[in-house]
Amino acid sequence: MPRANRHRVARQVWHITERCHRRQFLLRFARDRRAWVGWLYEARKRFGLCVLDCQVTSNHVHLLVVDRGQDEIAASIQLIAGCTGQGFNQRKGRRGAFWEDRYHATAVDTEEHLARCVVYIDLNMVRAGVVRHPRDWGEGGYHEIQRARSKYRIIERAVLSELLGVAAERLAGVHEQWIESALASARRVREPQWSEAIAVGRRAFVEEIQRQLGVRARYRQIDGADGQSVLREADGVYGAIMGPKCAA
Repeated sequence: MPRANRHRVARQVWHITERCHRRQFLLRFARDRRAWVGWLYEARKRFGLCVLDCQVTSNHVHLLVVDRGQDEIAASIQLIAGCTGQGFNQRKGRRGAFWEDRYHATAVDTEEHLARCVVYIDLNMVRAGVVRHPRDWGEGGYHEIQRARSKYRIIERAVLSELLGVAAERLAGVHEQWIESALASARRVREPQWSEAIAVGRRAFVEEIQRQLGVRARYRQIDGADGQSVLREADGVYGAIMGPKCAA
């Protein structure tokens, strides 16, 4: 079962990434990606997981959540990862680990920083060259951000709107503008801070995360990336290069 990097601050937005074992493309079939989404919905029901966005690729997943301080994130990931992997192994007659032994959590600041993270998650398969627009990839939060579901709701659109500083009735339109602007940009490269750093945002935000994490982050480096402050992990934590067709 995946073990989290032990960085946790309650009431904080976290971008969680989790990779398949040895970067294998174990989620290459839509039925397995849909199974992961189904268990995400179940986790929201059981544990009250507050989901802001998500993306399931062929060999890793993205999950943007708010920590409500009730250990719901760890319980949810245990449920989702365990049931997805178990279902796959049973169907394929496979043994062994489905996921890498850790998932990674990055604290994300609100408003413009959160907006950039949402767009980065939504454009994952566009960057990988698999689709031309996030609407063309079924297993992601883009669709529900654009149109609220009356049943089987996963994304907390009201919470997302508040944290972005965007009126709820304008969320879909503003979100689509961000997507189109990013698509029009010639720069579609992987931004490792979103899946490798401890925290990303304003300098004051990053310093506060570092303070709250105490000794676990005392000697971590804070530097800049694309106009943001980034609290780096220790050397050696980075370096997981995603396989072709899936950029984290």
